[in-house]
Order: sequence, then structure tokens, then C-alpha cells
Amino acid sequence: MRCPVCSNEDSKVIDSRPTEGGSIRRRRECRVCKYRFTTYEIVEVIPLLVVKKNGSKEIFDKQKLLGGLIKSCYKRPISVPQLEELVDNIEQDLYNSLRAEIPSTEIGEMVMKRLKALDEVSYVRFASVYREFKDIDTFLSEIKELQKK
Repeated sequence: MRCPVCSNEDSKVIDSRPTEGGSIRRRRECRVCKYRFTTYEIVEVIPLLVVKKNGSKEIFDKQKLLGGLIKSCYKRPISVPQLEELVDNIEQDLYNSLRAEIPSTEIGEMVMKRLKALDEVSYVRFASVYREFKDIDTFLSEIKELQKK
């Protein structure tokens, strides 16, 4: 960080703390002239874009994903906090991928992998919508795959 007095770029952080607005307040000292100054850093969050099957793009909405999972888990022994944790983990993985655009198919596969481990009935419900099951044979083949494992 450049010193406002001598323009030296070498400074040390003396104190650092978060502010109410979500930024970080840092108290710095120039290593050359010893001038102390304050800087504010704002964490830049780049919105994730979901590339849908038809090629259109929309901003990732974790509430939309949570809503779909709640429907899939209706009358199943899965709590809303468990689903919220699942969605938070997926969101974190998406941000950690450091990509601005994520195909919806990739998100769907992430959900199905985690949901399969949580509850197989909810998994089949979600998969039936996600994979657009056309008939009972598709359901049966998915259930047979589950039984094999």
C-alpha cells in the first residue's frame, strides 16, 4: 500500500479489524517515514453465472436451489438446516472453483451426489426432475442402479 506522504510502497499492518459494512479496516505504518494511515479493503464478490441447458445465463440463486431441495425432500427425515448446509457447501465449492460461469448440469450433479448420500428417496425425486425422466422405465433403471450400490 502506497504511503500518502512519501509514496513509498512498503508499509506494515499494525491493526486489522472488520467493519460493520463488511469491509476490513487496516491501520498501517510506512516503513520509511513512519507515517501512520488507515485503509479500507472491500472484498469483491463476483457473481456466479449459471449457464442453463438452453445456453441462457442467470445469476446463481441459492434460495432457488434450496427451494428445489425442499420439494425433493418433502415428508422425508431431512431437516431444513441439513439442506441449508448442503446448499452452503455447494455454493462454497462453486466459488472455490474460481470460475465466473458454471454449467447448470455441473450444479445438478453436485446436488445429486450429496443428496444420494443424504437420502435415496429424495435423490430419486430430484433426479426425476433434473434428468427429466420420461417414463416409469427411467425411474426403474435409476432405482436398480441404487440397489446395485
